[in-house]
Amino acid sequence: MTDTSMTEIADSFDSAGPLQTRALVIATVGMIVVVGSALAFEHLGGYAPCALCLEQRDPYYWGIPFMLIGCLAALMKWPACLIRGTLMIGMLCLIATALMGVYHAGVEWQFWAGPASCSAGIKGAGSDAGSLLNDLAIAKPPSCTDAAGRFLGISFAGWNVIAASGLAFIAGRGAFGKSA
Repeated sequence: MTDTSMTEIADSFDSAGPLQTRALVIATVGMIVVVGSALAFEHLGGYAPCALCLEQRDPYYWGIPFMLIGCLAALMKWPACLIRGTLMIGMLCLIATALMGVYHAGVEWQFWAGPASCSAGIKGAGSDAGSLLNDLAIAKPPSCTDAAGRFLGISFAGWNVIAASGLAFIAGRGAFGKSA
């Protein structure tokens, strides 16, 4: 690399522009929609998440607050390193959940074994309200090897891979792209 190209790269990291702001907003809203959809499927749709499903949500829970700080930083015209840094953190969180989703989808398709903690299936709760606490105490989460549902042949874990990969690309483009 020539000194001029190194200078251009350094200069692009010294500023944040509309590309970084758009990437922050799109990635942040996308992350909120993905984890919000998972929570809606669980609480409104009745799809009980397995242990791997719950683990895939953690990077969203960590990344969303950082991305919101990045949105605030862009709005307040704070230093570019903060804006780009939050985009990088968001990108890394999204890559992490995408990799977890690949692992989980592989477990569902029987490509490899899942963790031992995912082997037990859920036991149904009784209809007697008096035994509800007892039923909850013995209830086991669903098996990670069985997809709770599939849409267009892709499980929730697979859709997480698709969504997280796309959002990671957007966050990465904002983090490393030139400010215009």
